[in-house]
Order: sequence, then C-alpha cells, then structure tokens
Amino acid sequence: MNPLPINAGDIAAATGGRLISGEPGQPVGRISIDSRSIGAGDLFVAIRGDRFDGHQFVAEALAHGAMGALVGEVPAVPDASARPAPVLIRAGDTTRALQDLARDVRKRSGAQVVAITGSAGKTTTKEIAADFLSARYRVFRNKGNLNNHIGLPLSLLELRTRPQVAVVELGMNHPGEIRTLVGIAEPNVRVWTNVGDAHLGFFASPDAIAEAKAEILEGARQSDVLVANANDARVMQHASAFRGRTVTFGLDTPADVEATSVEHRGLFGTRARLRTQAGEAVIETALLGLGNLSNVLAATAVALQFEVPLADVIERAARLRPAPRRGELLRLPGGITLLDESYNSSPAALKRALETMAASTGSARKVAILGEMLELGSHTERLHSECGRAAAGAGIDLLIAVGGPPARALADAAADAGIPSRCVSYSATNHEAADLALQRVRPGDLILVKGSRGIGTDLVVERLKAEFA
Repeated sequence: MNPLPINAGDIAAATGGRLISGEPGQPVGRISIDSRSIGAGDLFVAIRGDRFDGHQFVAEALAHGAMGALVGEVPAVPDASARPAPVLIRAGDTTRALQDLARDVRKRSGAQVVAITGSAGKTTTKEIAADFLSARYRVFRNKGNLNNHIGLPLSLLELRTRPQVAVVELGMNHPGEIRTLVGIAEPNVRVWTNVGDAHLGFFASPDAIAEAKAEILEGARQSDVLVANANDARVMQHASAFRGRTVTFGLDTPADVEATSVEHRGLFGTRARLRTQAGEAVIETALLGLGNLSNVLAATAVALQFEVPLADVIERAARLRPAPRRGELLRLPGGITLLDESYNSSPAALKRALETMAASTGSARKVAILGEMLELGSHTERLHSECGRAAAGAGIDLLIAVGGPPARALADAAADAGIPSRCVSYSATNHEAADLALQRVRPGDLILVKGSRGIGTDLVVERLKAEFA
C-alpha cells in the first residue's frame, strides 16, 4: 500500500498554522524534531524544550536538506530567496502543533489504535500484543518507550505507512498527561494493565495514581473497548465508568480472558489453563513471573478483539522472549545464570522479580544486586524496607544494595529479616557494586540485577558478562 501523502498545505491546515514561505503543494517526507538526523525532503519541527530550543537549529536543518520547518517564530533563514523557497509554517506552540498533526495523520491513516497504560508492564504488553496481532494484520508499534507528549506524536506520524493496527503505550508521571495522550491517539482499544507504586513520589497515594491513569477512559465512543485487569481492584473500580465495552483479564479470578491452574515455573516461565469466549487451551510462555503472564493475558484479550485465532495466540505465546534488560535470562560460563532486570524498577516490579527467584528450584546460590528505586517521594524508605524484607523472604543468599540512603534501608531491612549480615552489602555507586559483585559472585550462582534506570545497574550486568565471558 502506498504511504499516506502529505504536503505543506496539509500540515498548515492540521496545525492551524500559517504558510509564510513556500508552496502549499510541496510534498513532505519524514517529520523530525532532530536536526542532526534530518534528510532531504524532510520537515523539521522546532520544539522548545527544557534544554534546547529547536528554533536555534532551523538553519542547520535546512542546510542538511530539509524542505522546510514548522516554527513558532520566524527564524533567520540563509538564502531565503532560493527556489523552491523553503517551507515555513508558523503555528505558535510547536509542541501542540506536533500533537495536532499526529492526530490528523492518525485519523487519515485508517489504522485501528490500541493504547496501553499502567504502572508496570506497558512496554512488554505492547510488544506481546503487537506480536499476536501480527498473525493477521500489518502492525505498527511505537519504538522503545516513546510514550510521552512528544514521543507519542512522533510515533503516530509513522502511521503514514498505513498499518492496519497501531499498538502504542501511554506513559505519565503527573495528572493530566494521559488525558493529553488519549486525546492525540483517540484509541479504539484501551488497555489498563494495573495500578502500582511507580512514580509514587509525584502522587499522594496509589489511589491518586489510579485517578490519573483513569484518564485513559476519557473521550471514549460506545464502540471503543477497554481491556481491564480483573485482579486490580483500583482498575476495576474506575472501569465501571467506561462508556464503551469492557473486556477483563485475570489470574485465577473470573474474567473474560482467565488463566487457571497457574504454574509458576521459576526460570522456565509459566503455564496455565486459558479460558476465553473463543475457547480453552493450555498456554505456556518463557517470559518470567506472574506479572508477565498477566501481560500475556492482556495481549490475548486485545488479539481476540481483533479476531486473531486462539491457536495463533497460543503458538506465539510459546515463542515469546523478553526484551533486553526486561527479564532477560543470560547463561554465562561457569554455570552462572543472570536475570537481567536492569532496565528499570519499582517496588511492585521488584517483588515480582523476587517471587521468580523464590520459585526457582535447585541448589544454586541466589544473589540479588538491587538498585535504589527512584520517584517514590515520602514513601521511599518504607517501600525500600518492604523490598528488603521481601528479598529475605525470597531466600536470597547474597544481597548487594546500590544507591543512596534508600538502598541502605533496603539492605538493613533484609538483614533484620534474616539474611546474615555478612551476606548483605551496600554500595553507593554502580561502579562500587560491580567491583563488589566481581569479588563475591562465584560459579553456579543465580543472579538477579534490578534497579531504577538512574542508578545504572546495567553497568553491573555488563561487568559480569565481561568477567565471565
């Protein structure tokens, strides 16, 4: 299928902007906010950010071959008399203009949009749902976690390739952000995975997080579908207000997509009996932990709404593998098994990872290298202490906590809960933690590495891989 064409006049109309230079019929290639990656025929959008003002790079973008720019103020353009004249569209707030343009492309593309939010599991659920839907459709998914007020519009602009279905995630750490993103994406199917403690530092309570996440319900049409987690009381409390149709998923609880007889198989993933309106089957996945099984159920509910055969879902679930640093299982020489969860962390996600360690049978010594969890505000010390006790309850034999005072609180709580003090260490930095890990890890160990992105526990993973390669 031919890509969706767009020209300067279309962009001016979609953004409420004014074409002050160039011709309305001039075709537009890619649309980018990065002058360094601009190419011939592309349109540069000059975004004002916290650190940079894109208006300072308009001339650079044009020099690199851009056909024009979307601006909030008229920049100085060298050789403005060139023919054809560069396109300049003035639209005031260029961030809002980018969002308006993305909404216009989303509508014109004809794609059905699936939007996913939740405190944990958004990216994994997005990837699984996109994989399941690919059994029958041309599917677009937003890259990485481009899920904010700028990343989502840039992703939706890719719908010019005319996929049949787009699967995107919506992130937030303040009230009102999901409302903005839903207004841009106008999703046909909305998925709410859970309410947890991620970003709790920006909210008074988990109930306040649920209120903000509930913005995904807004602006719904009666034809829209909400896929909701039946195991999460806060999700279900808000789901009752959804204007469209609600489809539920859950583990050992009544739901439209329900997993029963659940087997937590530790490092071998999970197995369950799957019951749906499309039939029943045994479902297996190598993704680790019950949290990931819940993500698989959410994606299954999405796929069934698009009439993907249940047999295709079961087959694809068995082939799923984790994304790098999101539960990636690495086998290193010397019989060392490394569970790499270093992409990010929250108390709920850490507890799920510790449950996987606890469910792992065998004689391996269990080692946990746990980084501080950020953005928890006044709840920080309490939640870190809870996780320290959870580490002891999971049978962790050796614990290295990394970060500031909250990480020390985690270590102290773990020692108080039963891990021998000689087996509990604290490191202020990821470099110190890596040095300590190299001293104390030994062949045959099972190692979990997890921490907030800002702590950089991925460095510990890389050092271990290099040492034991």
